[in-house]
Amino acid sequence: MPVEPMPVEPMPVEPMPVEPQILKAIVPQSLTGKRLDQVLSQLFNQYSRARLKQWIQAGRVSVEQQQRKPKDKVYAGENIIVKVEAEVEVVWQAEDIPLNIIFEDDEILVLNKPVGMVVHPAPGHSAGTLCNALLHHVPNAENLPRAGVVHRLDKDTSGITVVAKTLSAHCYLVEQLQAREIAREYIALVQGEMTAGGTVDAAIGRHKVDRKRMAVRGDLDSGAKHAVTHYRIRQRYHAHTLLDVKLETGRTHQIRVHMAHIHYPIVGDPVYGGRVRIPKQSSDSVREALQQFKRQALHAYQLTLSHPATKEQMQWQAPLADDIQQLLTKLEAL
Repeated sequence: MPVEPMPVEPMPVEPMPVEPQILKAIVPQSLTGKRLDQVLSQLFNQYSRARLKQWIQAGRVSVEQQQRKPKDKVYAGENIIVKVEAEVEVVWQAEDIPLNIIFEDDEILVLNKPVGMVVHPAPGHSAGTLCNALLHHVPNAENLPRAGVVHRLDKDTSGITVVAKTLSAHCYLVEQLQAREIAREYIALVQGEMTAGGTVDAAIGRHKVDRKRMAVRGDLDSGAKHAVTHYRIRQRYHAHTLLDVKLETGRTHQIRVHMAHIHYPIVGDPVYGGRVRIPKQSSDSVREALQQFKRQALHAYQLTLSHPATKEQMQWQAPLADDIQQLLTKLEAL
């Protein structure tokens, strides 16, 4: 009788290991004498504080080629090296949410975020976020810090943002941000008639009383972070000014806080905007449009960066959100 061959079970194929990516930084004078975990959270704020602390405790962070504890102090001029490895960041649900994609390849995804979309899941916003959408669109996103998101836009700020699709791309873009080599330009409609552009150089930290708000803080022990915003006039209206705004740093609510600080708050800003200013000669239509505009009139307009793989300098723009454009059309009629 013929002998049937014994079935041969396929050998398990182990996934190729992902090489750890390296982040490097030098402690600036402004952070000298602070705890290592605090310094990392300021130098690499694209990563969560909890994740940075885990990396320190796991021995992935070295200062002057020596491992340190989270509470150890570091000093100006010291070299910090962080080894970033792919690992599941959090357990978020993938959702089939349409994305307005401007550019995509194997390394990065550039998209136009709509008004009202939260970037990261949080209490009260566990679904429908950009990260939920990315987990569906980018299969590897669950292994990337914050699902590949490199810089965050506020829920009600519309416009362009970049997402990394690989760990190496994420680390490269984070380093570009830290070196201030990624140019982020916004369009903002502010209350008041400006006469010239300028620069706001004022540190931003948590508000002394309302911890959900940010504020310009001058006291050195407040944990405030250095923040610089450049702005120039794009167009003037009666009682309003349209600005081109360029970020030199990327702090929470930076443009909104800085514009309010110089007494030109962003139109519609529910936190920092103050009382709505209505031009005296306004029609009922203009008056209603200003009163009903309930989100900050801020749009991330243009993004310029070096591509992680090709190192080519690339630039994209996102057309102005419809609600801002409609408001501008009414203001132009005055």
